[in-house]
Parts: sequence; structure tokens; C-alpha cells
Amino acid sequence: MGSLQEVDEKGLGLTVEKEHGYVLTPGRYVGAAEIEDDGVPFEEKMTELAGRLYGQMRESGGLDEVIKKNLELLGFGE
Repeated sequence: MGSLQEVDEKGLGLTVEKEHGYVLTPGRYVGAAEIEDDGVPFEEKMTELAGRLYGQMRESGGLDEVIKKNLELLGFGE
């Protein structure tokens, strides 16, 4: 088996790894995509998303009741 330098596919070697405290998680070396700012303020976006989530939860509750009734009709009720 070769040395670490020979095995290292990206050619980072011990110098870069030592700079990162020998942490070898991929995110340290490949980077992350830039987050695009959509221009909508955080509070406004959270209000809209929370409203949508609460609406989906209400819908989910209604669907749960339909499923329970259908299971009862099939003989699998509680």
C-alpha cells in the first residue's frame, strides 16, 4: 500500500488535512452550494410557510377520519 499522499485522490495531502484538524468529512473539501436569496423577509416567509403547514395538518386530520371510517367498513376498526 502506498503512502497517504499516493492514496489521496484529490492531492490534498497531510498539509491540508492537518489544517482541518485531520477531519475528513467531505463537506470540508467539496464546498456547499450558494444559498439564493429570494428577497422575501424571513418573518414573512415563515408566516406563509407556517400557515401552509397548519392548513396541511387540518387536511391531514380530515383524511385520517376518512381512513378510519373506511377501515371500520372493512371490518378493521378499533
